[in-house]
Amino acid sequence: MVSFAQQWATWHDEHERRRAAPHGFLAITGLHWLTETPQRFPDAPGEWRAEPDAVVAVLESGERRFPAGQDTMVEHGDLRLEVAWRGGHGVLRPRDPHHATRVRYLGTPAYTPDEKWAVPGRFVPFDAPRPVTVGSVVEGLEDVYESPGRIEFTVGGEDLSLTAFNGGTPGSLFVLFTDATSGITTYPANRSLSIAAPAPDGSVVVDFNRATNLPCAYTEFATCPLPPAENRLPIAVEAGEQLPR
Repeated sequence: MVSFAQQWATWHDEHERRRAAPHGFLAITGLHWLTETPQRFPDAPGEWRAEPDAVVAVLESGERRFPAGQDTMVEHGDLRLEVAWRGGHGVLRPRDPHHATRVRYLGTPAYTPDEKWAVPGRFVPFDAPRPVTVGSVVEGLEDVYESPGRIEFTVGGEDLSLTAFNGGTPGSLFVLFTDATSGITTYPANRSLSIAAPAPDGSVVVDFNRATNLPCAYTEFATCPLPPAENRLPIAVEAGEQLPR
């Protein structure tokens, strides 16, 4: 039988593999905010500008348009060019597998997995999904996420809750949070935790052992969201990923 620690190690090894992928976030070489004035950048080919409804790139192969609101990856030799929209602004982020941040990456330490941090909880849906405005590690940038409800749980006799957002698969959830370890042993701005879809009775497992760093812990070229104020936990969550090496 595979132990809890072995399951965690397999999961974290795969998470590290994705993080250090050739064109993952560690490969980003710049964060370029686009305007209506055409611009050229030292780490990307062509000329780039933003229009109200699209990002426009003039490349050797001709002009390309990328519709507003959609994130797109464009391949160019060894590079991948990420065209994205953040806070209503067009953004270009080149990704180069030879970038020093990726090449020199030494891995991310984590607390020793402990089943006591796989906490039973309950998903409490709102009467209707609520828009929640969150800040960003980029000053002045905000995003609005839809929250279907909150997750309630108890740690050390203390009743706690976290505002949840919709996850990447149907019914799943994720939370952004900080806690009393933030800025000491863990990344100060945020950590993220995915949670499987609630059971029919609303029960969930909040496994803090699988709390992970967002890209902003590794690169200045990220636009990661910050947790809503109510997700600043007063306890020390000594589980999950720690400060990167």
